[in-house]
Amino acid sequence: MAYESITLKKELIIDKIASIHYFEYMSDFVFKEESHSFWEFLYVDKGTVNAVAGKTVHTLNKDDILFHQPGEFHNVYANGVAAPNLVVIGFECSSPAMDFFRNKRLEIGPSERKLLGNIIKEASLTYSCPLGDPYCKKLIRNRNEAIPFGSEQLIQIYLQQLLIQLIRNNGPDSAFATIPKSARNRGEDELFYKIISYMEEHIREHLSIQQICKDNLIGRSLLQQLFRDNTSCGIIDYFSLMKINAAKQLIRSRKMNFSQIADYLGYNSIHYFSRQFKKLTGMTPSEYSASIKSIAEPSESSLEPLSLVRSGSQNAGRIPPHRDT
Repeated sequence: MAYESITLKKELIIDKIASIHYFEYMSDFVFKEESHSFWEFLYVDKGTVNAVAGKTVHTLNKDDILFHQPGEFHNVYANGVAAPNLVVIGFECSSPAMDFFRNKRLEIGPSERKLLGNIIKEASLTYSCPLGDPYCKKLIRNRNEAIPFGSEQLIQIYLQQLLIQLIRNNGPDSAFATIPKSARNRGEDELFYKIISYMEEHIREHLSIQQICKDNLIGRSLLQQLFRDNTSCGIIDYFSLMKINAAKQLIRSRKMNFSQIADYLGYNSIHYFSRQFKKLTGMTPSEYSASIKSIAEPSESSLEPLSLVRSGSQNAGRIPPHRDT
């Protein structure tokens, strides 16, 4: 008997991508009201923002995601205290399954966060326009031949998987939540994010691998393997980047000067803090602060008081190779 193939059922297909942004805003930013013909969602990676959808005002905290349906007027503004980090993705999708996301505000978990991270990573390798530029309204492909094979298709797959998982986890079929994982993988995910939370709580300290292992009851080899699998770098490098990201957020909040920030985050001196900051961002703290202010000031072509972070180099924010000792 000959094999008979089956056409795969596609419940949800992303037709086109309109925008992919990762914003690092200051604590007083305001994005003017807009509407457009495609779907868009706003995800809070750090901090708190107020988001308007139609006539409803939502206060969104870390890991909240809010969907805007086509034609809906919306805007977002900071609360004047926290400097938020936001992901905004716009896309065209005509699948009936998108009705689920109308007027939806949801909270995402570790697997969805990882999918969002993958989307941002692939987009940064694929498109030449800065992901932190709010005025960019057209994605332009890089001319670099080193673009990884299949990047745009992966963006489509990751985004479709994200939406499917959100429907599974929050819809009538939520009992069948997400893609099945082994008990071991679930346990490793929980342990990884537990250690991330631990490092966030100790961001002002100087942590060693020995101390992290002791406080989290984990062996050194397993700890290192967890971070190689989830971040492609060592845990100390990851902690260093966490500190610099915290410093960037404090700079945007305008509550401390550079010396106070260095002291607050446990650096031995302002000079060491500055060297580390430039190593990981491509800019000195002063250059970083100035770049924010230059964007916040209105220009002749635009009067929106938007504030964000622009990378000082192509390698900004990337973690250099390091071997844990």
